[in-house]
Amino acid sequence: MLIQNRKSFLRTMGLMGAGAILTNTVSAAPLTSEIPPTNTEPAAPASGTPLRVAHLTDIHISPERIAEHGMAASLYALNDLKDKPAFIMNGGDAIMNAGTITRGGMKDQWNSFHKILKTENNLPIRHCLGNHDLFGFLLPSADHAESKKWAMDEYQMPKPYYSFTQGAWHFIVLDSIHGRKSVPGYLGKLDDEQMIWLKNELNSVPSTTHICIVSHIPILAICCMFDRDITNMRSMHISDSNMHTDSEELIELFYEHKNVKACLSGHIHMIDYVNYLGVEYFCNGAVAGNWWKGNLRHFAPSFSMMNFYDSGAVSREVHYYKWKV
Repeated sequence: MLIQNRKSFLRTMGLMGAGAILTNTVSAAPLTSEIPPTNTEPAAPASGTPLRVAHLTDIHISPERIAEHGMAASLYALNDLKDKPAFIMNGGDAIMNAGTITRGGMKDQWNSFHKILKTENNLPIRHCLGNHDLFGFLLPSADHAESKKWAMDEYQMPKPYYSFTQGAWHFIVLDSIHGRKSVPGYLGKLDDEQMIWLKNELNSVPSTTHICIVSHIPILAICCMFDRDITNMRSMHISDSNMHTDSEELIELFYEHKNVKACLSGHIHMIDYVNYLGVEYFCNGAVAGNWWKGNLRHFAPSFSMMNFYDSGAVSREVHYYKWKV
């Protein structure tokens, strides 16, 4: 985890004054970036102080003015909140695209990520691997193990999947990205070793401790159906690179463990909420929105604040910030 003193990258760039951040907080995704929708999620409990966790996913940073400014603006908005989170959960895809660029180009992107994190963030941070973090993964010639090791070194992660406990909650961070020797070079699933580890992990957690699962690729999300243009609804399908191919097995596993309460994901750059068999699935959009080109299917650049209550209840606040230069 990294904790740094803020030096304000925004001020250094001369792009934004201290009062220029605009953050709107709502309980669900907006149909436009200007008008929040009617609340479609369970209301937060009326009492009790939650464990607050900021979920920032799909930042897609590159050494380019708009992307660097946008990442800095999101962290500035987060760190400037009065009710701060206990930590940040980076949901993966921190950099723009490690899939096909050169090693030097990828290193430049990681340097931008670390530079802005150092200057604009004072909060502890944990990480989850995303497909864009992995060098050459889209190429049939990719060395998948080497690619993951590079990303893990950048994130200072000893393992690609891990767990930790904070307060009344146990967090399990999964590695969604499974390599293959074809294009695209990955699909969403757990390999056999990780699935065994997950089952053992769930069995080891006391039934009185609530569990939140974090993955980059959604385990279950309705927005996966609309990630691309669909011309024939009768043949609608979900790509195996957009949602876990082992979703059914995972859903059954979670059903056996009633203390699994929530799952967080990113990857799709859209925001949704699904309650299925008592587990709440939150797909939490993208800090980069439409890869720093504005809204993606009406979903603006944003980050989510997750509230985890001792009762096992979970609520979400979606924060929109002023990302434009």
